[in-house]
Amino acid sequence: MSSSPGSVRHPLHPQTLVAVAAGGAVGSLLRWAVEVALVPQAGPGGWPWATMLANVLGSAALAWLVVHDDHVGHAWWVRPGVGTGLLGGFTTFSTYAVQVAVLGTAGPVTALLYLVLTVLLCVGAAALAGGAALRRVRR
Repeated sequence: MSSSPGSVRHPLHPQTLVAVAAGGAVGSLLRWAVEVALVPQAGPGGWPWATMLANVLGSAALAWLVVHDDHVGHAWWVRPGVGTGLLGGFTTFSTYAVQVAVLGTAGPVTALLYLVLTVLLCVGAAALAGGAALRRVRR
């Protein structure tokens, strides 16, 4: 049960673009805040906790949002603004990929562990959050 047709905006509608841009700005700032909060504790060359945390939280949040929106229907701007913008700005595949490569030069086993563990945690978090959203909307 998604949003009613009258409330849906075209992907290139100026209001949709503003929602994505505003969400992206907030998501990027949140991502930066997580990095600043966790990097000094990790130290140079340490485990990339900030990237892992952002990606796992973002995966869970996006799954919850999509499942909930599919069944309840939010305002037209929620999926582009929060889903694509905020959560897209918050999560980061490019940093994850670079960190795997950098870790691989120093410790291939650590890099492989980070590579696999991040994917498993992200998919698991999405499954748990999506399932929780589904149970909530079925009540």
